[in-house]
Amino acid sequence: MKISSLSFSLTVLSILLSTCLTAQLTILVDAWPEDTPEGDQVYIAGNFQGWNPGDTDYVLADDGQGNLSITMDLTAGNLIFKFTRGSWDTVEGNEQGQFLPDRTFTYGGGTETLTLQIVSWEDVGTGSSTAADNVSILSTDFYMPQLDANRRIWIYLPPDYDGSNLDYPVMYMHDGQNVFDANTSFSGEWEVDETLNDLHEQGDPGIIVVAIDNGGAERINEYSPWNNPSYGGGDGDAYMQFIISTLKPYIDENYRTLPGRESTALMGSSLGGLISHYGAVEYEEVFSRVGIFSPSYWFADEAYTIVTQADHEQEMRLFLLAGELEGSGSVVDDAEAMIDTFLANGYTTDELNLQTHADGQHSEWYWRREFGDAYQWLFAEPLSAPSLDKVLGIDLFPNPTSDIVTLRIEDSELDTGLQLQLTDLFGRVLLQGNRGTLSLNLKAYPSGNYLLKASHPDYSGVKVWTVVKQ
Repeated sequence: MKISSLSFSLTVLSILLSTCLTAQLTILVDAWPEDTPEGDQVYIAGNFQGWNPGDTDYVLADDGQGNLSITMDLTAGNLIFKFTRGSWDTVEGNEQGQFLPDRTFTYGGGTETLTLQIVSWEDVGTGSSTAADNVSILSTDFYMPQLDANRRIWIYLPPDYDGSNLDYPVMYMHDGQNVFDANTSFSGEWEVDETLNDLHEQGDPGIIVVAIDNGGAERINEYSPWNNPSYGGGDGDAYMQFIISTLKPYIDENYRTLPGRESTALMGSSLGGLISHYGAVEYEEVFSRVGIFSPSYWFADEAYTIVTQADHEQEMRLFLLAGELEGSGSVVDDAEAMIDTFLANGYTTDELNLQTHADGQHSEWYWRREFGDAYQWLFAEPLSAPSLDKVLGIDLFPNPTSDIVTLRIEDSELDTGLQLQLTDLFGRVLLQGNRGTLSLNLKAYPSGNYLLKASHPDYSGVKVWTVVKQ
């Protein structure tokens, strides 16, 4: 029987289409940890589904033979993946219950079965913490009212904290899982505690470090104030407001801190670098020393435009880090463009430090290696305190007055530490005390002019009013 060329072509095409439609990869897990919490499901997350650790379309099911499995329609290529129990906090670990590198598999495009074992989970693994003794968990579920979420918070205290009466600067860091402990890290830890302890032994006075765990699937949303049409984002300002309005006041109240902006730092990498950049530019009245590692400036052009729009009125120290092996060098290019943007909008070369490295990769080992130098540069020079004379929302009324003059304070940063002194025009001190004296009774003094002076340890200069007693 003779088959026409058209019929033959259609037959071949039909066979190919049928093959493509039935080409599937089955992942079969025939062993998993005995301490897997009862009722927890196992998920697979990878480059084929956007690295979502809790995607309900990628849950492994009981195959009826004592195994867990999932069958997926995939195109041929290199697969990169991990198993989780629904979040990155519950990702699989290695034999010690610590960080396990991504799994890889070259899928040929046909019908295949890949059999694997899960040896541990990081959150219930057998590995012990690598955090130093002076690192502790402040809370496993610190409430974030701005995001209606709860989060684990870590705190590092200088080695001599308990034996001293010193007050310390504070650095707030993102991706807290990766800051101190390899056992909780996604891809290795920064070893911030070990680095700071070594520097302390060499004479460094030390700082307090507060590390905030990322929100897993919410990380992108929380680490950018701007929306990227492809990836999300938009909750970054609410996240920063959590640090500024909820977490920082708690830390300042419960620990011996230097609460002023000149002693408050911020640091993060990748999207954590992006949100650190935002915090530095938008809230320079709160933060003055900011580490911006491998920033994801590609995520939003607004990262540049905010520099041109926001006021720059107070001295800053901004440390930018970028590796030449990150995104084919694009991270370096973006960071250099950002430095130019800063310089064109009032920042000085003394405020900026960009470090690039030929071997630098988008990885914790790179950020770990460079953390010490970044920290030392950020805190190497004292910053001038803001001038009290420029603080808004502090004034007297009524003035002139017949007897009572009242001090009005709107800036919460002045709630403690404000010192007042009333003198006559000859410099003789009549009244003095702290901010608790909001109203001054001048009834006992004769009519005339007096000087009221206000000072604060976190601000430079003295604010002076001439008080007219009628």
